[in-house]
Amino acid sequence: MAGRREAPVIGIDLGTTYSCVAVWQHERVEVIPNEQGNRTTPSCVAFTETERLIGDAAKNQSAVNPINTVFVQGDMKVWPFKVVEGKHGKPRIMVTYKGIEKQFDAEEISSMVLSKMKEVANAFLNTHVKAAVITVPAYFDYSQRQATKDAATVAGLEVLRLVSEPTAAAIAYGLYKNAILDGVNVFIFDLGGGTFDVSLLTIKNGSFEVKAVGGDTHLGGEDFDNRIVEYFVAEFNRKHKKDISMNGKAMGRLRVACRAVPRSFGALCEHA
Repeated sequence: MAGRREAPVIGIDLGTTYSCVAVWQHERVEVIPNEQGNRTTPSCVAFTETERLIGDAAKNQSAVNPINTVFVQGDMKVWPFKVVEGKHGKPRIMVTYKGIEKQFDAEEISSMVLSKMKEVANAFLNTHVKAAVITVPAYFDYSQRQATKDAATVAGLEVLRLVSEPTAAAIAYGLYKNAILDGVNVFIFDLGGGTFDVSLLTIKNGSFEVKAVGGDTHLGGEDFDNRIVEYFVAEFNRKHKKDISMNGKAMGRLRVACRAVPRSFGALCEHA
């Protein structure tokens, strides 16, 4: 059949802290697990003396290689990697890769994460995925949306559509199928790892109209982690009279431990 695609289209949620990929098959959406069996993959890229790591492998070694492990954070003060000024004032990320200093644009890092999600999908579906629908924050302007498309192109993906995250959430919860909600306003609350978004949608005849968006691009789960890290840095300084805030490896180990704290509390609450 003319126009028929060789492989299924995947959906990618490219997050600031975690990303995930899904596919429509067997009459339902199936979130694809990565090689570790996790349904989400850290949006993290690391550069070492011998290789480039993406996802869980990158995050797992971040404590011992913080300056060459790149992730997205809300506040530059907590970035362990270097950011320098490139052409036309555009920020570039500097790392040491195989003993050589290299610089990357943010779009290049995003393309590496997208490539990883494509790789996860290829392995699961046993095919070569070529097209995707990608979610983006509702507040993204034209240049930010274009940067996402450019990153996908570098990753070898044709972007069929960019869908705003609140619309994707509404679709995921099947709100468009509920006749009772037709003509009413729906408030979408999205607290992610690096950003906090709220959106007001109106559902009309099964379609969504975004009325208003808001939020904080520098507030998310990572900020909660940062507060926990800051607390224990101060406690360590108080008890041992030693400031570890400038020790990259010590801070990396502390951050890994602090990230486990809210998850432990969450598990306890679920079983309470």
